[in-house]
Amino acid sequence: MIDAMLGYRQGEIHSAEFSDEFNKLCIPFEDSLSEEQIDVFHKLFDCVSDTAAAEMRAAYKVGFKDGANMMQEIQDR
Repeated sequence: MIDAMLGYRQGEIHSAEFSDEFNKLCIPFEDSLSEEQIDVFHKLFDCVSDTAAAEMRAAYKVGFKDGANMMQEIQDR
């Protein structure tokens, strides 16, 4: 159920843009790579993105459960 709620809310979560520092480092670096290296570089970014998404899902679940527990404790008083 919590996963479904997160999936529903994901459209409302705005992606952050890359920082100027990231662009200063990444763009020239990527321009210096061969096509094969660029493919590997993009696959690495995909792995990082997948990991960040999994962490976000886990944090959402924990936060939701913590909030529900706090509401239950308040209700029980």
